[in-house]
Amino acid sequence: MARNTQVAADPHAPPVTRTLARFVATHPSRGWSDAVDHEAHRTFLNWVGCAAGAAEHEAARAALAAVAMLQPAPQATVLGRRERVDMASAALVNGITSHTFDFDDTYLKTIIHPAGPVASALFALAEVTGATGRQLVDALVLGIDVSCRLGNAMYPDHYDRGWHITGSTGTLGAAAGCARLLGLDEERTAMALGIAASQPVGMREQFGTMTKPFHPGGAARAGLLSALLAKHGFTASPKAIEAPRGYVQVVSTKCDWAEATDDLGSRFEISFNTYKPFACGIVIHPAIDACVQLRAKGVRPEDVERIELRVHPLVLELTGKKEPQDGLQGKFSVYHGCAAGIFFGQAGEGEYEDAVVRREDVTALRRKVVATVDDAVDEAAADVTAILKDGRREHVRVEHAIGSLERPMTDANLEAKFRSLAEPIMGARRTADLIEACWNLGAAPGVAALATLGRP
Repeated sequence: MARNTQVAADPHAPPVTRTLARFVATHPSRGWSDAVDHEAHRTFLNWVGCAAGAAEHEAARAALAAVAMLQPAPQATVLGRRERVDMASAALVNGITSHTFDFDDTYLKTIIHPAGPVASALFALAEVTGATGRQLVDALVLGIDVSCRLGNAMYPDHYDRGWHITGSTGTLGAAAGCARLLGLDEERTAMALGIAASQPVGMREQFGTMTKPFHPGGAARAGLLSALLAKHGFTASPKAIEAPRGYVQVVSTKCDWAEATDDLGSRFEISFNTYKPFACGIVIHPAIDACVQLRAKGVRPEDVERIELRVHPLVLELTGKKEPQDGLQGKFSVYHGCAAGIFFGQAGEGEYEDAVVRREDVTALRRKVVATVDDAVDEAAADVTAILKDGRREHVRVEHAIGSLERPMTDANLEAKFRSLAEPIMGARRTADLIEACWNLGAAPGVAALATLGRP
């Protein structure tokens, strides 16, 4: 019986796989501005802090217990842990921990968290191969460029149909970065991308569970393996990204090829990376920011009758959990985020501990938040009004939350965030030394010293 094989595909797509491979393989070292290079160091610093800070989370313990059953060789570092495992498992676990707190970097155009897959794979590979810090930074910039460009080519359709875009594009970004770190030529870099194109990982259904942070970890491991396979002659389709039944056209109906290849070498997507001040989904940040401002204006939990929140439809689609039962679910509750902002004046990882999410007084305030979808409110904005028991009304509208490109976190902000995450794991002195090592990565002869600092 004949099947309907009609595919809405573009048979004349440009050679995206080959173009990206040539770019990754041949672009000169530090072939970008000082500002781009500094952003790469900010990205790496933020990644290390997030990964080390989550080292004692139950997700990290479960992942390490699983990979230990594979009897891995002690090749590479798991940040914040004494254990060393094989480099593929290190890429997996560091990718998991870097995203566990939902506190990692965010490329706002597509909501990709680019460092988790790419930096996790590169750090493990660099430790094993003895690559220099400069080689790692170069590979980080180029790998993130590939990941974000492919996301741009498919967003929002790819995301809307249920893919967790961090994992699904991160596999290719990690493969590109590792191919660069291994010094693969254009042909073998194309094969690495082709192998990675058959391994997209991550569904949005998993948000609020440990499997969400598995996505960047799985992408890091898959990208690393893709590059290692290509290094040793494993082959793939040279059109794996753009072919009618290749990666992009299978997982998305939007295929904007220009987004993938325009301005290669002159515009670097890492320039547009941002960093979270709040440990939760990025769409909640404007609402939390507004509630922190309400607290600064004198609004106290005991005085609140009702919190009226107007938000973009995507906010409730992604973070509409009214009664989260634990910290992971709380990160996908705009109601809890608002309560945390007013209750504590912040929403770091401590405000998403299970015990805090379940606290009766926090729960009571959370239930006073009334969220309404308003198409006139941009997804980067929030409009919040506190109605107090004495009849007063306090109003705050946030157009761009702190941490956005319009209101970026400073280097000092990033260091403070790093310390809050890492000091409980590493201690103050070691954390300070680790911060300095991250800032100096581009000049380091290797990553061994940084890796040693990353183990408590």
